[in-house]
Amino acid sequence: MGGDTGGIERVYRRRRRLPWQYIGLVALVCFNALLQTGRVSDDPAVPRWGPWLIGLLAVATLVRVALEQFRAHTRVTASGVTAQGNLRSRSWAWHEVYDIRVEQAPRGTGKLGPQWLTYLYDLEGRRFLLRHLDDWQLADPYAEVSDLCLAAAPHRSLTWERQPHVEELILRRAARRRAWTWAAYGALITFGVMLVLDIGMVATGSPEHEFLLFVCAPLASFGVLGAALDRYWTSRPPRTLPQQP
Repeated sequence: MGGDTGGIERVYRRRRRLPWQYIGLVALVCFNALLQTGRVSDDPAVPRWGPWLIGLLAVATLVRVALEQFRAHTRVTASGVTAQGNLRSRSWAWHEVYDIRVEQAPRGTGKLGPQWLTYLYDLEGRRFLLRHLDDWQLADPYAEVSDLCLAAAPHRSLTWERQPHVEELILRRAARRRAWTWAAYGALITFGVMLVLDIGMVATGSPEHEFLLFVCAPLASFGVLGAALDRYWTSRPPRTLPQQP
């Protein structure tokens, strides 16, 4: 973190190296992708663009990790907050910021991701990730955000008090994110089921329908399940957001 730690001028960048587990997983995935590229290139049933696509995905993964570590950052000034992502940046004046909150990361990240992330909420209830303001880069992100909000108070025309109508928007958007996240899980499960079904069809000599099984079925399950859960959970939004540490 650059600048005066007791003032409003701050820049949050990568300060610590990635955990070896994260680096190992990324390297393993990319190595496996490149290995599979060589194998499928010898398979006449695989389109010629197949190996190129796998290689491109492996390169894109490495580029994404590099950009996230060396380009992405969060800048805080007396004018507002700027979140620089991997490719694009977004800025908010202080009067556009409703709140800055530290929230628990999605379950299942384990040691492969931060356990606590920081989000900026605008007056429409939308949230945006503030890069490197997390427990990977800071010893106590909650204390840092509390100090940041205190330092920003003189630059705001609004108080940090919670507004009921904005809180309702936040909860509804959280319910919508939850719905489509579970829809994505459902699509992955559907893909696995279709894979087993395809293996069974090959074993029995039945006609194969790869496009229907591996594209249409997962996409259909994603859309149907997402719409159903979205409608159900947004009509019954959660009562509270994830607790801060």
